[in-house]
Amino acid sequence: MVTKTHGGYILQSFSHVLDLAEHFSRMERRNRTAIVKYTLTLAVALFLTWLIWSGHFESPFLLGLGVLSCLCSLWISQRMRIVDEEGAPAQLGLRPFTHYAPWLMKEILVSNLTVAKIILSPKMPLRRRIVTVPTRAKTELGRVMLANSVTLTPGTVSVRVEGESITIHALALTNDESDITGETDRRICELEKS
Repeated sequence: MVTKTHGGYILQSFSHVLDLAEHFSRMERRNRTAIVKYTLTLAVALFLTWLIWSGHFESPFLLGLGVLSCLCSLWISQRMRIVDEEGAPAQLGLRPFTHYAPWLMKEILVSNLTVAKIILSPKMPLRRRIVTVPTRAKTELGRVMLANSVTLTPGTVSVRVEGESITIHALALTNDESDITGETDRRICELEKS
C-alpha cells in the first residue's frame, strides 16, 4: 500500500503550478507574437496613410515628423491596449485592399448615382424603411465591416448591430429586405475565411 505524505502532496502541487506556469508562459509568448504582428501592421498602415494624405515624399524633415507622429500614435494605442485583431486586422492580409475595397468603391459610386436620381426626380420616389437583416459574418470584425460598408453606401445607414443581425435605415428600399446586404455579406464572409 502506497501512502502519500505531506511532502508528496506538496511536490505534486508544485508540479501542477510549474505546468500552469509553463502553459501561461506559452500563451504569453503567443500573445506577444500576435501583438508584435498587429503593431507592425498598424505602424505600416498609419505611415502609409500619413504619406498618402500628406503628399510629402521629398522632405526628410517632414518624413521624420510623420514617423514621429506614427510612433506617438502607436505608443498611445499600446498604452490603451487597443492593438489587436480589430484595430489592425493583419489576419485578413491584403485581400480587403485588393478584392473588397475596389468592389465597395464601385458599389458606392452606383449608389451615389441612384440616390442622385431619386433626389433629382420630381416625384422623389422615397420608400424609407428600417429593416433588420441577419448576417452570416462569424466574427465581430466581420459584422462591424458589414455595418460600416452599409453606412458608407449612400442611401443606407446602419443603425444597430446586435448579435447576428444589423438594423438598417434605407432611403429607397426597392429590393427584397434580405437582399440589402446580400453581396456585401457574402464578400465579407469570404474575407473572414482567408
